[in-house]
Amino acid sequence: MLDSTNRHFRYFARILTKQTLLYTEMVSTGAILHNNPAKFLEYNEVEHPVALQLGGSSPQDLAECAKIGEDFGYDEINLNCGCPSERVQSGSFGACLMRESNLVAECIAAMQNAVKIPVSIKTRIGIDNDDSWEFFLNFVESVAKAGCKNWIIHARKAWLKGLSPKENRTIPPLNYEWVFKLKEIHPEFQISLNGGIKNLTEAKEILLSKKADSIMIGRAAYDTPWILASADAEIFGTEAICKDIFEAIEKYLPYAEMQLKKGTPINLLTKHLMGLFHGMQGAKKYRANLNKLPLFSLTHKNNIAESSS
Repeated sequence: MLDSTNRHFRYFARILTKQTLLYTEMVSTGAILHNNPAKFLEYNEVEHPVALQLGGSSPQDLAECAKIGEDFGYDEINLNCGCPSERVQSGSFGACLMRESNLVAECIAAMQNAVKIPVSIKTRIGIDNDDSWEFFLNFVESVAKAGCKNWIIHARKAWLKGLSPKENRTIPPLNYEWVFKLKEIHPEFQISLNGGIKNLTEAKEILLSKKADSIMIGRAAYDTPWILASADAEIFGTEAICKDIFEAIEKYLPYAEMQLKKGTPINLLTKHLMGLFHGMQGAKKYRANLNKLPLFSLTHKNNIAESSS
């Protein structure tokens, strides 16, 4: 979710759901340590609970960045071992770390020793031809020896060469059964299933089956963000905080206008709203108006049909 789940998207997501745990886009340790950390780590307090996802392979650097993240007030630190992009591989982190379980265990141990907040790991079920159940289980159990019990598992393997990050989200087949099997073998782990979940109905069915403890929805939450508005009621059993799409936009406008005054490009504030009216009559007209000023015109219901009927 690089360049997607930025602070502006997360602010808007929090207008839709109070309970859902939000994750940052992956931030490399180098970006934090060799620049002004605030540039990459600042967020709005309304985003809580929010987790910082780190990319790196140096135990010392990851521990230092985890501590910086804790000092910034993040609620969880996550280590990414699932991103297959060549840019990330060139830094020797992301999905390629699945071949270095001992190093990942050292990284997790260092991070856990550096902070008091939870540390989690996001991974795939395999990479390239290292895609057997035995490889996956060995990776998980080797890393777990460092004390890691919080796992987010994208239930696809990754091809490190030959497929783009986008293709790696769709071409390798999903294998939920391995994730369910891991939970059965290790009930003490907190397992979050990721990959291919398109709506809350699918998520709720899996949660009710108790085959996973939680569901991470990435691309669907970004492409069709209105599904998040049902999460508090459908998943957490609390009252929905936003019942109307136009109400959500109206709540977002003061933040967007403040950011515009700070010089934030308008496309960074509106690109995550592109799918808000997905499947609804008038959605094309809405998208065409997104990057136009004044932004308050987005709340005019006469410009966009409220339903697909």
